[in-house]
Amino acid sequence: MILVLIITLYPFLYVLSMSLSDQGSVLRQEVWLLPKGFNLKSYKKVFSDSSIWVAYGNTLYYTIVGTIVNVIFTCMTAYPLSRRRFWGRNFISLLIVFTTLFSGGMIPNFLLIKNLGLYNTRWAMILPNAISVFNMILARTFFMGIPESLMESASIDGAGEGTILWKIVVPLSKPIVAVLTLFYAVGHWNSYFNALLYVPDIKLQPLQMYLVKLLVLAQDQLAEGDGDLLQLAMEAMQTKYATIIVVILPILCIYPFLQKYFAQGVMIGAIKE
Repeated sequence: MILVLIITLYPFLYVLSMSLSDQGSVLRQEVWLLPKGFNLKSYKKVFSDSSIWVAYGNTLYYTIVGTIVNVIFTCMTAYPLSRRRFWGRNFISLLIVFTTLFSGGMIPNFLLIKNLGLYNTRWAMILPNAISVFNMILARTFFMGIPESLMESASIDGAGEGTILWKIVVPLSKPIVAVLTLFYAVGHWNSYFNALLYVPDIKLQPLQMYLVKLLVLAQDQLAEGDGDLLQLAMEAMQTKYATIIVVILPILCIYPFLQKYFAQGVMIGAIKE
């Protein structure tokens, strides 16, 4: 476990050290683990760029709105499929799982997004991935563990299926809701491929697209030559490392608060009574 911890932490520590080290040490490639010197110019350059704040706002919007849509749609799909008296639930579940084995492909998906009027809109980042089959199966498995008699009692008292879902099932399913929130939020925060395909407008692109462009820019500058160009390339590289820290830090701060629910979610379906 110590070895795994070292392997996991080293890339993060290396990137952090490169972003904080003196540019001369970065240029001479003297940084291996701890920072050499201290320099915040790369962070000042990152935060002085107005485009990163636009990308940050877009990522926050996609993460918050997209996660809300994901959790709602997933719960609304998983709940009826968890009810044993729901006719045809096995066949519908089979159709849903079938989509994980076969898909239409990139070009048909692009044409579908364009024909639906979602191309170059914020919804192109949210609706195509509104439900994850894997997360839906997790939620359905958890809902099946709630006693059927509890929902039958609520039904006898006059509660409809919607009331049972949102006032009984969901409040009793905080662990799986937290797991879904974590999975979907991390997915939205790291998503860039949909933006690459469906969102050409730079004002709508997320933070990950900004990072991808920065990585490509740094690699192009490194390949150009030596002297001053190399110095500029190293500055761009250090800015790249600072941007990586800025991008991943928020999600790293959120994860510890949901870790206990994540551990419970991993065990869903692993133990049978």
